[in-house]
Amino acid sequence: MGKKILIINGNPREGSLTDALAAAYAQGARQAGHQVQLMVLRDLQFDPVLWNGYHKIQPLEADLQAAQEWIHWSEHLVWVYPTWWGGPPALLKGFIDRTLLPAFAFKYHDKGPWWNKLLAGRTSRIITTMDSPWLWYRLVYRSAGTALLRNAVLKFCGLKPVRSTHLDRVRFRKPEETRRWIRQIEQLGAKGR
Repeated sequence: MGKKILIINGNPREGSLTDALAAAYAQGARQAGHQVQLMVLRDLQFDPVLWNGYHKIQPLEADLQAAQEWIHWSEHLVWVYPTWWGGPPALLKGFIDRTLLPAFAFKYHDKGPWWNKLLAGRTSRIITTMDSPWLWYRLVYRSAGTALLRNAVLKFCGLKPVRSTHLDRVRFRKPEETRRWIRQIEQLGAKGR
């Protein structure tokens, strides 16, 4: 039996390579018998700014309530986005801030520094594109954006393992190389990984 897979496309720009990658992952997953929900953040209606931090939780818009339901439904979350300035776009960061809330994604213990990981039992995949060479991003920037999402967000909330795919030097790629990437991502979708 297939997995329940939620794909979150965090690119605010329509018609991007990340759109093609998210669609390819979804196609591969569906063809392999997985249940798939594709969420394109630019199509959702929500304020991405967490105005009061977690001191006062803002009421969730209907689209964010639906996003939380899809996250609960899922067994595997796939995050597809471009790396801008070393990290995810503001739209994706705002979605995380507004959606992965205390008592939904994690819960601190009343006494002590520990917390419950309320999204445990799920796995995740990060697929990100970048213009930087992967080795430069890894050695010089220490994979800052990927490490943030993997460790400080997903693992903090209990998702594991969290795997990542980095597609680098995007602006220098030839069309046949891009098509090869899309096939590679479709194969990942078929495996549900």
